[in-house]
Amino acid sequence: MPLRMTTFAPGEHYHLCVRGNNKQDIFRNDTDRTRLLFLITHLQSPESIPNISRAIQEYKVDKMWDTTTDLVSQIIGTRYVALEAFAFMTNHLHLAVCEIEEKGIVRYMQRVLNAYAKYSNTKYGTVGHLFQGPYRAVHIEDNEQLLYLSTYIHRNPRELPRVAGNEHQYEWSSYCDYLGQNRFGKLLDPSLVLDQFDTVNDYRTFVETSIAKDDSYLFDPF
Repeated sequence: MPLRMTTFAPGEHYHLCVRGNNKQDIFRNDTDRTRLLFLITHLQSPESIPNISRAIQEYKVDKMWDTTTDLVSQIIGTRYVALEAFAFMTNHLHLAVCEIEEKGIVRYMQRVLNAYAKYSNTKYGTVGHLFQGPYRAVHIEDNEQLLYLSTYIHRNPRELPRVAGNEHQYEWSSYCDYLGQNRFGKLLDPSLVLDQFDTVNDYRTFVETSIAKDDSYLFDPF
């Protein structure tokens, strides 16, 4: 696989994509999805995260985490990236991320992917690479592309038969957080996109009528 050529810079926005090795599934169940969801939201800073397993159990009950803790405040105060959108598919995932500190995305992705791969290999007794080479990254060059990236990510789950037509209810995407209560508080920042719309319904209309998923060559670096 070719090496990633994208150059990262603070203040810039990026579309990050990760695929399972040989296009294999990277999730076997919702517990796995919850684990990665916790990692992408809570590893945005160098803070150590205790009791991850307990947090996973809490999410299964409440479908959200307590974002008012001192730990979350510490993460927000020291983070080197800002997570702006996400969607989990079967064998890959999409993230929209802003780099805050130099080399922030590199550190963030290394930490997230290593932690999840170690968890998965330990849980299932597997060896070797879980992910297909280096993650791919596309630099978002202007506001129009940023808006279309948001719709591209949030329309992606419609490819899943059980989700098609109900993307706004899909738990493993930030679309429901854009349209309703943000489950992750300041750990997910939709403001750059949502502030450009008068209402969340206007944003939903923008997503539902967008052709961004059809223009996948603009965003999908696989």
